[in-house]
Amino acid sequence: MIYSELQISPAGDRHLLATLGDDASLEANFITLHFTAELDKLAIVGLTDLIPSYNSILIQYDFNLLDFYDLCGELIRIYNALPSSSELEIASRLVTIPVLYFDPWTKDCIDDYRIKVAEREYDPLFVARVNNLRTPEEVVARHSGGEHWVVTVSSFPGLPILRPLDPRCDLLSPKYNPPRMWTPVGAIGVGGTSTSIYTIPSPGGYNLIGRTPVPVWDPSQALSAFKDSAILLRASDRVRFAPISREQYDDIDNSVREGSYAYAIQPGMFSVKSYRTWLATLAAGEAAEDRLSP
Repeated sequence: MIYSELQISPAGDRHLLATLGDDASLEANFITLHFTAELDKLAIVGLTDLIPSYNSILIQYDFNLLDFYDLCGELIRIYNALPSSSELEIASRLVTIPVLYFDPWTKDCIDDYRIKVAEREYDPLFVARVNNLRTPEEVVARHSGGEHWVVTVSSFPGLPILRPLDPRCDLLSPKYNPPRMWTPVGAIGVGGTSTSIYTIPSPGGYNLIGRTPVPVWDPSQALSAFKDSAILLRASDRVRFAPISREQYDDIDNSVREGSYAYAIQPGMFSVKSYRTWLATLAAGEAAEDRLSP
C-alpha cells in the first residue's frame, strides 16, 4: 500500500528515512525513484546523498546547513507536488547483460555448500520445481524472456536488485537457509521475487542459476562504461539477460580483461501509463484464453 502522506523518521544525526508505502510493489518503486530524481534535480543545499530502495529513500544531510524539521517540511512539499503515478516518465536505460546459465563456477559453489553445510537440490532444479516448471531450461526461458527493472543498488558495492516487468517472467524462489559462505563474482541469483548480480566474493542466499562474464561494479573503472562511475547499473535501469554459450562467455571474458568490451546500453524513458496499459492488455488476453480453455 502507498501511504496517503509521506512518512518521515530520523535515522541518526545525519540521515532521515522518507517512506512512501509498506510493500515492495513496482508501483511504489516508480514513485520512489521519481521522487529521488526530483530531489536530485533540485540540488537542495545541505542535502548530501540520496539512497532509494523499494518504497523509501534514505536521505543524508548536513545538519549545519539544514534543520531537520525544515528539511521534513520541504520534503513533504516536494512530494505532494509530484504528478500522479500514472503520469510519471522516468529516465530508464536498457542494458543487456550476457549470462551463461548453469555455468560450472556457480555449480562448484552449490556443490561446496552441499558438502560442507547442507544437502540440497541443484539450484536450477530447485527453482524449476518450486515454480512448477518442467525443466531448468524453462527457468532460462522465463528469466531471459523479458526486461527486469532495477529497483535499487544496495547490500554490496554496485549490487543491483531487479524485478521482472513482465509478470509472465516472475520466478518465486525461497532463499538458502542457512546462507552460503561464499558466492563467485558475477553470479546471477534469484531470491524471493528478485534477481541480483553478485559483485564481490560474498555470502549469499539467492539461488544461483548462471554467471555473467561482464562486471557491473568496476572500482578500477577500466572499461569505458565505467568512465563516470564505478557502478554500471542505476535504479530505474532496465536489464535484459541474454543467454550465451561457454565459447561466447570465454570470448567476452577475454575482451573484458583486454579492456575492449562494449556494453549494449540504450538510453530511453519509461512511461508508467504505457506500462499500465500494457499490463491491462496482458491481463485481458489471459482472461480471454481462460474463457476459451476447455
